[in-house]
Amino acid sequence: MADTTGGAPHIPVMLREALEWLAVRPDGRYVDCTAGAGGHSAAIAEQLTTGRLLALDRDPAAVETARRRLAPHGGAEVVSANYAQLKEVLSGLGWGPVDGVLIDAGVSSMQIDTPGRGFSFQAPGPLDMRMDTTGPVTAAAWLARTTETELVRVLREYGDVGPAGRIARTVLARARAGRMETTEDLAAAVREALPFVSGEPAETRTVFQAVRIAVNDELSALRAGVGQALEAVAPGGRVVVITFHSGEDRIVKTLFREAARPAVELLRDGRRGTWAPARFRLPVARPVVPGPEEARTNPRAKSARLRVAERLAGGDGKEA
Repeated sequence: MADTTGGAPHIPVMLREALEWLAVRPDGRYVDCTAGAGGHSAAIAEQLTTGRLLALDRDPAAVETARRRLAPHGGAEVVSANYAQLKEVLSGLGWGPVDGVLIDAGVSSMQIDTPGRGFSFQAPGPLDMRMDTTGPVTAAAWLARTTETELVRVLREYGDVGPAGRIARTVLARARAGRMETTEDLAAAVREALPFVSGEPAETRTVFQAVRIAVNDELSALRAGVGQALEAVAPGGRVVVITFHSGEDRIVKTLFREAARPAVELLRDGRRGTWAPARFRLPVARPVVPGPEEARTNPRAKSARLRVAERLAGGDGKEA
């Protein structure tokens, strides 16, 4: 399903697989934590009769787009919030346990395709990169105040950037000289740091990715959001997460495996207590990847990985 809001088509990644693993029931309650252009949300809402859908997004523009997209669906509601606030939002709305939660992590195609948002090196624009445009710190401001040590860490951990030191020094030298205000400035800094590379270095993409992740604190938000999603689902409910970056996938894999592993409950005095059963099962051991046709027709799907966790009966550690 493509959304043409704003002109260019926005294709939800792994739509068929997301719906399949959510196992949407017509009377169920579902949360799409990353509404974006509303593609996944609309597909879920279309399968509901008496059920309800809650769609979240931290991007004000995405919230307005999703509200227009979901207006025909009376059981759908859109809320402006980061999925790290999932527990708070559900509580505020009076929602109890839900039947499924979907998280489509990372940047959306709407954001990438809007030059004024500054997410892409392929179009000139301000070096902004904020997913929540009401936030106080743009990418330019973050680079102006960060240290070389921190930038090197960000480039290595969030972008797997090899020559992180060379690039960090060049970027910060430009920032201190007042020459780090646009996407063109950041791309030029990468090229300057790697003069032996002809054309646009491959590192340009990963530098943009790493800075974006840092500016939006994406991995901390993902860790909190997935943790709260696991707590929010009822027995039989599923949490489905789509990631696009190895760091994102590691977080999801770790949280899911911990939830699916039996644990020993320790007594207050530190002695070994009762054995707590696993709260979740993992329907698929390995991440689901896009089919060859989607990978061919939608380049943004190539790095996508989908993982699923299903809450067990008695998944709160008590007898079923």
